[in-house]
Amino acid sequence: MDYRERYRQWMESPVIDKATKDELAAIANDERELENRFYKDLEFGTGGLRGIIGAGSNRMNRYTVGRATQGLANYIIKHGREAMNRGVVIAYDTRRMSKEFALEAALVLNANGIKVYLYDEMQPTPILSFSVRELGAISGIVITASHNPPAYNGYKVYWEDGGQVPPRRSEEIIKEVYAVKRFEDIKTISREQAEAQGLLDIIGEDMVNRYISRVKNLSINKQLIREMGNRLKIVYTPIHGTGNKPVRRVLRELGFGNVIVVPEQELPDPNFPTVKFPNPEEAEVFDLAIELAKKHQADIIIGTDPDCDRVGVVVRDSCGEYTFLTGNQTGALLVNYVLGALQRQGRLPANGAIIKTIVTSEMGREIAKSYGVEAVDTYTGFKFICEKVKEFEEAGDRTFLFGYEESYGYLAGDFVRDKDGIIASMLICEMAAYYKARDMNLCDGLAELWDRFGYYHDVQESVYLEGREGMDRIRQIMEDFRHNPPVQVGGIKVVTIQDYKELKAYYPGKDRVDSINMSIPSDVLRYQLEDGSWFAIRPSGTEPKIKLYFSTVRKSRKDAENSMHGIVAEVMDRIR
Repeated sequence: MDYRERYRQWMESPVIDKATKDELAAIANDERELENRFYKDLEFGTGGLRGIIGAGSNRMNRYTVGRATQGLANYIIKHGREAMNRGVVIAYDTRRMSKEFALEAALVLNANGIKVYLYDEMQPTPILSFSVRELGAISGIVITASHNPPAYNGYKVYWEDGGQVPPRRSEEIIKEVYAVKRFEDIKTISREQAEAQGLLDIIGEDMVNRYISRVKNLSINKQLIREMGNRLKIVYTPIHGTGNKPVRRVLRELGFGNVIVVPEQELPDPNFPTVKFPNPEEAEVFDLAIELAKKHQADIIIGTDPDCDRVGVVVRDSCGEYTFLTGNQTGALLVNYVLGALQRQGRLPANGAIIKTIVTSEMGREIAKSYGVEAVDTYTGFKFICEKVKEFEEAGDRTFLFGYEESYGYLAGDFVRDKDGIIASMLICEMAAYYKARDMNLCDGLAELWDRFGYYHDVQESVYLEGREGMDRIRQIMEDFRHNPPVQVGGIKVVTIQDYKELKAYYPGKDRVDSINMSIPSDVLRYQLEDGSWFAIRPSGTEPKIKLYFSTVRKSRKDAENSMHGIVAEVMDRIR
């Protein structure tokens, strides 16, 4: 079906409301806009939906949300009455239409006879994950586009373990979603009917209290916080998102008495007016926070994204300057702090393990090794990290200690099965207090690690390619690198090519092919260079862009940066 036909169906459907039709009528003569909105259905990927808010089959709106939810409902119904009664937990963030999409999803599920627990106000994604486990629900939904620009919203699906649906289950749900062909097949009832039938429960503070209590119990050294909590000056920004209440509460109740919130970014705002992207991976997000930190001579700045599953960190160094830490650097520091603190207390298990992704720096692995702790690799995405946590529990052979990825996601504990910006914020502040007690800052701590393990220099690049043409270009780039792989980069020989789509490892110039031990394929290419450097390339699973990861390790910062420059330049020239 071409985009014009889809457009016609929407305009003629008796189900589509007048406001939506008016929006579509206004673009009737804009062929490019019509094509982008209707050339495909908004894809229900491995995590759910994510797209620009607006009318059309390739947009986030009540109809695409309703279709996805009807598909999920059909899938749950196949699991029987018990699954339907266990219900679905729904949370939402601060974005435009989040509350409305959450209610739409709830009422579609209710119309199908499925119990729903709906939060009474916006909540972070990790609280949704916790709530699914705590309530024994069969599934969960969170309405969020995470750190995407303001025009976006999203819809993420979780399963009974509190983690995002894993690939195989996701494929089954996707089939059900795509089987919903007509708007007339989407069931719904009124809120009043749902409540009268006992199908819609509103949840709130009690569940949040349970979560907060569990987070505080993850603090490794409460005595340290009691001693240093008022001395450590913290600036915090929720970036107009859901972290404002829970992050501040956890820090306050543990004893961090000197937390200053960026006033311009404190309150929820779906337009995110103070930033271009509400993404703590972007240094400019912290401009206002740094101004405030300079005024108060703060030791550390932390910032969480709209659904509070990611954390960015800025540190006041020994010269009084504010230094932005990468996700790899913060992750390495946390690995060292968590394992070191447990070791000092005699609580480091003999079978401990950390989990990281294949595009995360190898520095964490080397640190873990120094404590006798194994580092296990997964694909990008916390659902894969949390799948490993589940595997550890079921096998009983390893104890999960910490998980992280380079994109500012971190997790400790076993009661949340997604990255958790609240847990991470607490551990980062506790870690900063530990170094402050030693008259050091986190930059000093990082320098200590570099002295021990070498200077790891990690760079990420993203190329945005939107619309139909963009998708085609991303596909072409991946195929070009797959079928015409570089033999050397930056003057350094490529020694191994790991193709995770084929689950094969190739060795240029050698008659050798190895299998890669991953349970499923993924469209990722990773090139290992002769000197220990590497780079990887993959399409984003949530945004219209291709992502590249580069890593070098040398004895000195200068040597690592010089080597990195040549590698990045050569690869990016090929893409652009």
